[in-house]
Amino acid sequence: MYNLPMFEKWFDLAEQPYTPADAAWDAFVARHPQGSLLQTTAWARLKNNFGWSSQRVWLRQHGQLQAGAQMLVKSVGFGMVRIGYVPHGPLANWQDAQQVQVLFDQLDLAAYQRRVAFVKLEPLLWQDEAEAANWQAVCQTHGLLTAVDTIQPPRTLIVDLRPSLDEILAAMKPKTRYNIRLAQRKEISVRQGTAADLPTFAQLIRVTGERDGFGVHSPQYYQRAFEVFGPDNVALLIAEYGQRLLSAVMVFKHGERAAYLYGASANEERNRMPNYAVQWAAIQWAKGRGCTTYDLWGVPDAPEEELEAQFEQRSDGLWGVYRFKRGFGGQLRRTVGPADRVYNQRAHKLYRWRRNRG
Repeated sequence: MYNLPMFEKWFDLAEQPYTPADAAWDAFVARHPQGSLLQTTAWARLKNNFGWSSQRVWLRQHGQLQAGAQMLVKSVGFGMVRIGYVPHGPLANWQDAQQVQVLFDQLDLAAYQRRVAFVKLEPLLWQDEAEAANWQAVCQTHGLLTAVDTIQPPRTLIVDLRPSLDEILAAMKPKTRYNIRLAQRKEISVRQGTAADLPTFAQLIRVTGERDGFGVHSPQYYQRAFEVFGPDNVALLIAEYGQRLLSAVMVFKHGERAAYLYGASANEERNRMPNYAVQWAAIQWAKGRGCTTYDLWGVPDAPEEELEAQFEQRSDGLWGVYRFKRGFGGQLRRTVGPADRVYNQRAHKLYRWRRNRG
């Protein structure tokens, strides 16, 4: 049996002090095999500053957390639909039918109290692992819709950081190794940035978004991300030529996993290959802090054969970054993808209609 209380009201952490409950939750996320930085208190704290509220549900057994979900809540579609979103969660033992049932009961209660039309779940479960079959069975048993849109990219490239740096470099594509060394010859230097560099980083990422056709966050978002994950679990790596900032990445650490979430590059001096230099520095930063994997966070959701056949011709969506990311020698992996737990069919259809219109 799971001990009550199993449900925790937890709305806005933006300016709240870190509590023992937060510490217990973060420790649970850190030890769970599918734990992710997107389920941490810091991630909720970040999102609470930018339009999302948040709530946790969890189950205890013998005084220990056994399962849970950190749900973000937001109104979309001009406020017409309120959605719940569990990024890289829930965290559970998907073979334990009782645990799953009780967890969903608690998630349903949270959704009801928040007047949520549906909850989008995106567990960090890899398609090629045995647990994926258990998740598919859960989706069927509990009536979850799986042919739905994603928020996080389900497919990514993950670099193994367990080998030596020389071995990691040797596993990269020859052109990538060449460009890393070329950046050194072209006098690109990389340093670890500070909070004082964030306005320039935000400006540079706006330039990148305009050039490559993707949306970016406000300058305040990157500043807050740097604050809530700092000083130990985030780094801003900056590639410069002289005193000119040419490329930068913001990378995050959670346990033994590192992830590249945000990157930017200038339109000038691209022949000096600063993007390669700064990614190589990020890999070294992650390995130096005990990480065993480096997640390049998002490539087109297509099989490897299709990616390799088309990456030189396509530049739409994430195709524009695949050519660059593939050079770092990561393993192509895909999660089981999203699933929606729907409470209001009409609101869910309205949401999907608006998403499909772009």
